Amino acid sequence: MSNRTESYLIGLVGDGVMPSLSPHMHEREGDVQGVRYLYRPVDLHELDLPATAVGDLLQSAYRMGFNGLNITHPCKQLVLQHLDEIAPDAERLGAVNTVVIQDGRFIGHNTDFSGFAAALASGLPDARLDRVVQLGAGGAGSAVAYALLTAGVQTLELVDMDPARCAERAAELAGFFPDRTVTARTTAELPLLMPAADGLVHCTPVGMAAHPGTPLDMALVEPRHWVADIVYRPIETELVRESRAKGCQVLDGGRMAVGQAADAFRIFTGLEPDAERMRAHFLELIAAEEVAV
Repeated sequence: MSNRTESYLIGLVGDGVMPSLSPHMHEREGDVQGVRYLYRPVDLHELDLPATAVGDLLQSAYRMGFNGLNITHPCKQLVLQHLDEIAPDAERLGAVNTVVIQDGRFIGHNTDFSGFAAALASGLPDARLDRVVQLGAGGAGSAVAYALLTAGVQTLELVDMDPARCAERAAELAGFFPDRTVTARTTAELPLLMPAADGLVHCTPVGMAAHPGTPLDMALVEPRHWVADIVYRPIETELVRESRAKGCQVLDGGRMAVGQAADAFRIFTGLEPDAERMRAHFLELIAAEEVAV
């Protein structure tokens, strides 16, 4: 058998992944680094497969010589039972989005949380982290909340439309970080929460092309706040645009998308990616999409 490290064959498993920008970002970085790197989407919808097929797809990927897979919705939890080893942070989050295939073993990682942590550190290096309000406590929100607490946020106010999910997530995170304060809140409490907050993080679909608008009353956002969005299609969401116009420091959703891709590239190859170069390419791809539309 040839040495697998001479080239890299990577896949992306999920539902509706054909439009993903991940293949372009990974392959371009591989090209620049002088390695053969092929990244292929494996779309459950196109293949007419259920999410539960993820275990079979892992085995198929191993047999076909893949070095690893990125895993996205709706398989990030389902994949756990098929792994031989899970990184501690991914195990805590109960979600894996990156699987390395090594010597017939499947090793799971989560670069959603590490990608946001990297985005925060590079895009908002001076952000005050005493008290942060986060909108959205779903799957992506869970990873972002974990990243915020890992980065040093002292008090995290979680706001979600689903009170039960929000309370469960807050309790779980408080258990992981017993020296911090993590509280479940409702949207009705935002007028009380925002005046005390240093920053706002947005993790809901609001702002996507199919869900236009802002996730809160923009009168609550002050110039002293920093604002982070994880929506990146479009890259200039109404929240990002209006917050920047107010004078806020802003982190657009592309930062997290690039951060998680860069971390996955590092895990797959052992090579150090250039995150700023990957971001420049990502912005080119987004701009081309917007021109096409």
